[in-house]
Amino acid sequence: MNITRPLLVLLLAGVSYLAAQTTGQRLFFHLSYILAGLPLVALAWAWLNLRGLSVERAHASLRASVGEYTRERITIRNLWWLPKLWIELQDESDLPDHEPGFVAYLGSRESTRWTTRTLCTRRGRFTLGPTRIISSDPFGLFRFTRLIAGRGEIIVYPATEEISSFRLPGAELAGGSTNLVRGHNVTPNVATIRDYQPGDGLNRIHWRSTARHNRLMVKEFELDPNADIYLILDLNERAVTRAIDRPPDTDERQIAPWWQRQPTSTRQMLPDSTEEQAVQVAASLARALLAQNRIVGLIAWSDRLEVIPAEREERQLWKILELLAVAQASGQRSLAELLVAEGQRFSRDTTLIIITSDLDPRWITALQHHLYRGARAAVIFIDPLSYGGWHDPTPLLNQLTGLKVDVYRLQRSDTLADALRQPLIIATP
Repeated sequence: MNITRPLLVLLLAGVSYLAAQTTGQRLFFHLSYILAGLPLVALAWAWLNLRGLSVERAHASLRASVGEYTRERITIRNLWWLPKLWIELQDESDLPDHEPGFVAYLGSRESTRWTTRTLCTRRGRFTLGPTRIISSDPFGLFRFTRLIAGRGEIIVYPATEEISSFRLPGAELAGGSTNLVRGHNVTPNVATIRDYQPGDGLNRIHWRSTARHNRLMVKEFELDPNADIYLILDLNERAVTRAIDRPPDTDERQIAPWWQRQPTSTRQMLPDSTEEQAVQVAASLARALLAQNRIVGLIAWSDRLEVIPAEREERQLWKILELLAVAQASGQRSLAELLVAEGQRFSRDTTLIIITSDLDPRWITALQHHLYRGARAAVIFIDPLSYGGWHDPTPLLNQLTGLKVDVYRLQRSDTLADALRQPLIIATP
């Protein structure tokens, strides 16, 4: 509270009283009395203005995605008979680009509503509230604030893109056909039959074909398209490259008032780092794969190891999105260490989808160990060159394609659906 103005009024009251004593004019006496009593009246007025008020907040949804709008309605009521001539409400939410508040007049026992419409521009978990109300007297001498407790929470999921076609090792998503890749383990899907070889198990013998050909025939199986899929998200801080420029639509969002803003598509909001694009890829793949009734899990190592076991239950997508909403590339463990530490989870019936921008080739050695054990893998590489990086990832990508691993190179301006249509081809010398 600023006391400069009240002191100035009291000083004027003293001057008027001295003038009255000097001149004997009754006008100066009345003026001094009015000026002396004015701060007391203003103080009581401003203090009473903040009493008898209630604030209610109603949220349309406490879940949103980047690029969507979230709406909130704030209702302020005057429970007293005394009118409130000037009430300012400030919302102290930490949601980016959230509208700060409004000013209202409230008559006796009246209420007013204010609806916010906020564009979600950043993933994360944010608080809505508390609410601060501010009032003053008509003369502007005193200004009081009152904090009304009460917090809500909104979680903003990362943006996702539609994926029309993405070939997994051993199977394809919607839009493709089954990919018959012969596996050494027994699965429910038989690819073909062949002659018996020493070492083949008796459970692989196809007895009808054996009787027809009069020699032992065994079954060969295709890789099970319902195998566990693990999204391996690299959150190593040293592997992140951040763009030196801001997304092109940032200035327009800040200049335009909220009532003129239009919904922003995912492609207009370019990611500002390889971290953000990797999280967006993981969220898009999780949504697409679970929509195909696949068994999907997620492993990431940020400040701590985060593991969501592979499942296909209804809540699996929301568990993955909630983790991705708050995941930060602040980990000190490399991708190679992650692959080694969680190696016991990966077997012949596991497909790994590695999402990384790490140029350290040591993680390829760790991946190669799992490939030898029968696991399948695909790599989605977020190209750091498109974010202003210095090192060319082509030698590392060629090393991966030489291991018969499907590799997809994703640049900052690429759409995910286009980047995942066709894996890289092995470079010929």
